[in-house]
Amino acid sequence: MKIALVTMEGRTISQHYGRSPYYVIYTVENKEIVGQELRRRGTGHFAPDVQTNEQNHEEHDNSQGHGFGSDADKKHASMAQEIGDCKVLVAGMMGRGAYQAFTSAGIEVVMTDFEGVQDAAEAYIRGELKNLADERTH
Repeated sequence: MKIALVTMEGRTISQHYGRSPYYVIYTVENKEIVGQELRRRGTGHFAPDVQTNEQNHEEHDNSQGHGFGSDADKKHASMAQEIGDCKVLVAGMMGRGAYQAFTSAGIEVVMTDFEGVQDAAEAYIRGELKNLADERTH
């Protein structure tokens, strides 16, 4: 099983999924971490092939909430494909559209207030990582 955690630098969990440039991917076997990878995100605000600014990001808001619409759906599907080999995605917060895209792709999304990526991954493995998704999706 693989667990993806969004991060700015590889050590701490990013509090805003869309602004994090990397994933730390842990490979888990028999409840033990057996591998680690730092994977650059190819989609989102920091993607090398996408020019996005906060003003445009906010202008696309609609009555469904943050991150909906055909353009957003395509971006979210690409995001889910990037970590399609992972069972779980851990983040601080994310938009409701991204959350729905990941869960629709069969990826469990866990929102947390943990700071350290390894601490959060180990808590998930032990079954002790509380999911704060109801209060941390916007």
